[in-house]
Amino acid sequence: MNIQDTIREQIASSPVVLYMKGTPQFPQCGFSATVVQILKNCGMTNIVAVNVLENDAIRQGIKEFANWPTIPQLYVNGEFIGGCDIVREMYESGELQQLLAEQGKAQ
Repeated sequence: MNIQDTIREQIASSPVVLYMKGTPQFPQCGFSATVVQILKNCGMTNIVAVNVLENDAIRQGIKEFANWPTIPQLYVNGEFIGGCDIVREMYESGELQQLLAEQGKAQ
């Protein structure tokens, strides 16, 4: 299985997947910490996070997968949502809460 297949499998296995630096309990960069906090503010208690610092192949592969150069990257129901700025803008407009609620994933 190549790294793109691994990433596809990770994204398909959970409704909300966050590729980040560090873990939700111990983020290793400010952007990752911001996205985790936003998800928590939306009521997401069980965030599936992939720490890209633990695997260089995933760290590079996820950038190619979404054609998006930066980490963190948020996926909801297999769809790429965006990085920190997009997630923050969607949260501030209420769009993110609506997306999560519509998917029945906000608890």
